[in-house]
Amino acid sequence: MKKIFALFGNPVSHSRSPLMHNVVFKHLNYDACYIRIKLEDGSKLRETFFSYGLSGANITVPHKEEAYKACDEVRGFAKTVGVVNTIVNENNRLIGYNTDADGFMQAIKEFKDIKTILVIGAGGTAKALASRFLQDNLTVDVLNRSANNLAYFKDKVQNCYTWDDFELKKYDLVVNTTSAGLKDENLPAPKELIESILDNTSFAADAIYGKLTPFLQLAKNKNITYKDGADMLLGQGILANELFVNKELKLEDIRTEMQKSFEL
Repeated sequence: MKKIFALFGNPVSHSRSPLMHNVVFKHLNYDACYIRIKLEDGSKLRETFFSYGLSGANITVPHKEEAYKACDEVRGFAKTVGVVNTIVNENNRLIGYNTDADGFMQAIKEFKDIKTILVIGAGGTAKALASRFLQDNLTVDVLNRSANNLAYFKDKVQNCYTWDDFELKKYDLVVNTTSAGLKDENLPAPKELIESILDNTSFAADAIYGKLTPFLQLAKNKNITYKDGADMLLGQGILANELFVNKELKLEDIRTEMQKSFEL
């Protein structure tokens, strides 16, 4: 019986995930397909999952924390961080994982000697990445528009800042985890602030992929080495697919086929 996998999020129309996973299923003769589901209300994730008869799903903004709540069991890194981006149906029990963070670590491998990182934003992706950076004993600061969402980070990272109390220093890497620039031309913080941050960093990365965001455009203008979220997307996608197929396909085969999807 054909297995069905899906991406939950809002928006989802721009997502490359269906192409990535369907190329793997097709070329490796795995009887499955992958669809998009635009979900307005994250609290409906669980019932929607079962109503579609899904075998698994990926979850993107803004539902990664709701996905954590929807699970019967959470395993591995997702447990540490309280954020789920991959769900697998095991005998009608939803098992949650997080492949974002390891996917991102793969993506920034070529940035050498990263020791200090500024994470912009305080949502699910920020939590996952900050927690993963800390596992590697990197120094992490978090910058967010408001103080409300910073509570999670307070006793974990070096410094938490809002736009109003930010103290400028040098960073090896600055990562935008907000949705600024996804559907608009906004920056993740006021322009003067972003300009001064970029003037004091070696590398810049954005979780958004498929377009040069205003944040990355500024980095480019300043001749800073930058990356969009495509490599992170590929990295997390490979790990998610391995979970979907319960390791019935080889990780290297998944990687080879999924990489090809980025040329389509």
